[in-house]
Amino acid sequence: MARYRRQSHVVYHCNYHIVWVSKYRFRIMEGVLKKLLEQDVYLISEWKHVQIEEMNIQKDHIQLVVSIPPK
Repeated sequence: MARYRRQSHVVYHCNYHIVWVSKYRFRIMEGVLKKLLEQDVYLISEWKHVQIEEMNIQKDHIQLVVSIPPK
């Protein structure tokens, strides 16, 4: 079921699946680096008014499902 969001001038449902991959898919995203990446992604998403629906950080990639307002 689609969850629609509202702003003063629009009703929208804009979800995106984003995958970030480390260069050569090196397995470096673990431990302290994983925690820092998670904090940074949440910080940037708040700054840009993006809602994170799902986030999964693996050793060689990050998967996000985000809802971005139409600006």
